[in-house]
Amino acid sequence: MPSENGHQTEKKEVESNDYNPFEHRKIEKPNSDIRAAANIIKSSLGSGLLAGPLAFSNSGWAVGIVGTVIIGLICGHCIHILVTTSRGCCKVEKKPSMDYAETAKSVFMNGPKFVRPLATAASIFTEFALVCTYVGVCCIYTVLISDSVKQLVDRYAPSVIWPVEYYCLIFMVPLCLLCQIKYLKFLAIFSMIANILLMATYLICLYYTFGNHINFADRKIAGDPARYPAFISTVIFAMEGIGVVMPVENAMKKPKHLLGFPSVLFFSMAIIVFLYGTLGLFGYLQYGDVLRGSITLNLPMDDWPAICAKVFIASSIFFTYPLQFFIVMDIFTKYTDPHINEKYKTVTYAAARTIGVCCCVGIGVALPLLEQIINLVGAVFYAILGFIIPSVLETIFRGSNHTLGRFHWVFWKNLLLFIFGLTTLISGCTVTISDIVKIITSKTE
Repeated sequence: MPSENGHQTEKKEVESNDYNPFEHRKIEKPNSDIRAAANIIKSSLGSGLLAGPLAFSNSGWAVGIVGTVIIGLICGHCIHILVTTSRGCCKVEKKPSMDYAETAKSVFMNGPKFVRPLATAASIFTEFALVCTYVGVCCIYTVLISDSVKQLVDRYAPSVIWPVEYYCLIFMVPLCLLCQIKYLKFLAIFSMIANILLMATYLICLYYTFGNHINFADRKIAGDPARYPAFISTVIFAMEGIGVVMPVENAMKKPKHLLGFPSVLFFSMAIIVFLYGTLGLFGYLQYGDVLRGSITLNLPMDDWPAICAKVFIASSIFFTYPLQFFIVMDIFTKYTDPHINEKYKTVTYAAARTIGVCCCVGIGVALPLLEQIINLVGAVFYAILGFIIPSVLETIFRGSNHTLGRFHWVFWKNLLLFIFGLTTLISGCTVTISDIVKIITSKTE
């Protein structure tokens, strides 16, 4: 006869399968599919897109093309398994929605006995990685905006010679104001504007890359393997927007449209891979190994299209900033909301957003090494959030439900993802830290 525990488990599985989290969601400002796609694309593409040619200079053009497609598929798959796992946890716990950290906690709590004590630690670790990731992204955005504007001012107002740190401080005020927006629905409007400006910048960059003769013979088919970790880190930084995906999915009017084929995720990732691959390839073929952290910094200063590109990208990153900062504030709000009196919440959160932006700008001022920060954030935090955590969560969740597939193929697939993420983390950090040491050493000599 089946045991009582067996009946309870079976009953729980039946009940969880009957629960539809989408029917219980109450969203104050729901997002359409177009707005959801705009937020996903903009969370991935920005300064990372314009660093594509630099990534290709590390890999060589042939390795760069193949690597970009493969990494794009891996990033899309990891987003897919995270969302699928989160939805499964919602059914088990009968909750309408969960964020990234809540999903991690739920997976461990409902997993095998030996992992259950780690549930709280898994949640804290995930949120720590999210905060560090998006603080890093905000720092990069501050430096990129300031670098672009500094180039224009240096060219057209030569009497004003300010270091990039001054521009970071100048932009701190408007960024503080823009980050007071608290709904993704309204941020999606800025994301659409930023996407239009980014597309215009992309087309201008292609105009310059095709403006002169491109010679494949002078460019590497495959670069130095020692530089591949830098390539992978830069591509991951450009494509990985996994921290924004759960808030976007939870705010969608039709969340079922996020996954599948065709879907919001497929459409978004296809655009991201195409834009990154084409600009990375042709930008490298045109400019070679003299590329800087953003291709716009390599454009001439005397042509009006190049000037427009610099203005457009600075504006695009400026409008994207609050979307990246939203993740940091979302975590802060979750922990502080129950402890703040209702009448003080508006003032408290306004002050918190202002202090948060000031901290990000302060870090950007202290570390204005754009290329190295991009590589470091991509290598460490995006590897953890984008590959390592999703692979672990799906393995535990499906393992506890005995759905790892024939020959446990899900386990072996996720083990490869975990190893890929860990290898990216270690090798990317090693190469990037080595680069930073060389730069600091050369400046002190």
